[in-house]
Amino acid sequence: MTEDLNTLGEHILAAIAAAPGLDALDEVRVDALGKQGRVTQLLKTMGAMSAEERQSRGPAIHGLRERVTAAIAARKAALEQAALDARLAAETLDMTLPVDATPAGTVHPVSQVMDELAEIFADLGFAVATGPEIETDWHNFTALNIPETHPARAMHDTFYLADVDPAGDERETFRVLRTHTSPVQIRTMTGQPPPIRIIAPGRTYRSDSDATHTPMFHQVEGLVIDKGITLGHLKWTLQTFLKAFFERDDIVLRLRPSYFPFTEPSAEVDVGFSMVKGKRVIGGAEGWMEVLGSGMVHPKVIAACGLDPAEWQGFAFGCGIDRLAMLKYGMDDLRAFFDGDIRWLKHYGFASLDVPTLSGGVGVAA
Repeated sequence: MTEDLNTLGEHILAAIAAAPGLDALDEVRVDALGKQGRVTQLLKTMGAMSAEERQSRGPAIHGLRERVTAAIAARKAALEQAALDARLAAETLDMTLPVDATPAGTVHPVSQVMDELAEIFADLGFAVATGPEIETDWHNFTALNIPETHPARAMHDTFYLADVDPAGDERETFRVLRTHTSPVQIRTMTGQPPPIRIIAPGRTYRSDSDATHTPMFHQVEGLVIDKGITLGHLKWTLQTFLKAFFERDDIVLRLRPSYFPFTEPSAEVDVGFSMVKGKRVIGGAEGWMEVLGSGMVHPKVIAACGLDPAEWQGFAFGCGIDRLAMLKYGMDDLRAFFDGDIRWLKHYGFASLDVPTLSGGVGVAA
């Protein structure tokens, strides 16, 4: 029996070594280890053996299978490497091909503006924070002092992921596509001790679609939590940010009283614009355009995150990144941002090396 196994093994190993290609090697594998393969048939006979026979013949049969399996794997690796070497030797790269023979890709305006925002706020001492796009109802609404009766919770405004009634008693377990990046503020305040200075850029979702709204859009929110923070700190931060972003010193801000559940007091921020050749251009004060929402963080929000509102104060602000891109780079329709039209991307996109820096300017179109 042992001599027969040795003969069979030598025959199979010789066939493996002589296989000229992967197809031929696979035929040898099936002949040896397939369902009806010769080694497989030997393994099946072990069930009818006595205990003494299995003890004497079993190791030899299993050893044969292991030698065949290892030989097939080694031969396969050698054949694949040989095929790769042959393909690489046959392939050539025409270094004389003009660079402009293939169309160059561009950086999307939203990505460019995100880089600009990160650069500006990094210079002001802010870190970039991120969070999940699928949020709990608590992070998205409750912790932000948004009451259950608030219209923002309505099914026609919010994408709920649970097939349940939004007016039910188990709102804490709901999952939603975040309607703003404010949940990142909550996660930051509950995840690290103050002082806190962050911006939170990212995708958000609401059930809305027209020339200035899409179901998915981009927001950036800012948060500062520290001692002795006032509304004056907020205004200075926003004015410094907008001057750097639009690269103009004649930026004029107007704060109008407003209402947001998560800030008190709250203010809409308008920026002045001038009319140039029939178009609105940011800068000056011929008219006013709303660009931001802001306010002092509500004491209830601070308390919901486990902090003492009597000790810690802060401000928050938020705006649409897509809207900032539209205002700075002269785009008219928000829906075009997501159409994937190569002509639009070629016209409004940025080269990969157009990296924004505060020292050299953040707007490559300036």
